[in-house]
Amino acid sequence: MQLLSGKVIFLTGGSAGIGLACAKAYAEAGAKVVIAALASEPVKEIAAQLGTGHSGLVCDVSRADDVAAAIAETIAKYGRIDAIHNNAGIASPSKPLHETSDEEWNQLMDVNLKGVLYTTRFGFEALKKSEGCILNTSSLVGEIGQENHAAYTATKGGMNALTKSMALDYAAHKIRVNAVLPAGVWTPMLRKWSQEQPDTVSIEQYLDDIHPLGYCPDGEVIADACVFLLSDKARFITGTILPVSGGAELGYRALRS
Repeated sequence: MQLLSGKVIFLTGGSAGIGLACAKAYAEAGAKVVIAALASEPVKEIAAQLGTGHSGLVCDVSRADDVAAAIAETIAKYGRIDAIHNNAGIASPSKPLHETSDEEWNQLMDVNLKGVLYTTRFGFEALKKSEGCILNTSSLVGEIGQENHAAYTATKGGMNALTKSMALDYAAHKIRVNAVLPAGVWTPMLRKWSQEQPDTVSIEQYLDDIHPLGYCPDGEVIADACVFLLSDKARFITGTILPVSGGAELGYRALRS
């Protein structure tokens, strides 16, 4: 039996990276996937690749009107929403806090945190009806910190705390709320981050070495965990901040000699 058979999943940032891997995994697990992302052409292309029954919507998660319209269109088309996966996010700039501009700070907060506010605000009634769930793509750095990445880590630490509070607030409505915490995952965002580091030559080896299992994975490993958390197999799991990180939370390790 497909774990997500018949479920309607509203997925932000689903046109690249972890979001794209999740979109494919959700479709394979039987869900109807609505991808909400910024770039028009990739959104249409990915929805078409997923096949009949799936949709792509252009949506800036930092804009209330965009999110309200996208969720309203999803409900009008499918009649329900069973899960909202808040995956859209940005990671730049790679700077300590005192070098971060107001514009950079605000953009990170608007996309990474305000996006969760808007999808929850406008999707709450639909999730209450379906007794659905919310999943947030966070990051291990929100728990352990990361040098030269202060504003980004602040958004992910905020997301982790937000996940727990949301789980408590919405448990009475039978809405589960969880988060996944990748460490390194090869995505376009991580490639961009890698190029912003002082030593771009050794960064790939470093990203392999921080994971005790020995390699920096692609997004499919995160998507597999997300399928489980959105499924009825996880029906008694809420408020969980789940590392999907190859053991990196046990301690980032020095580069091998």
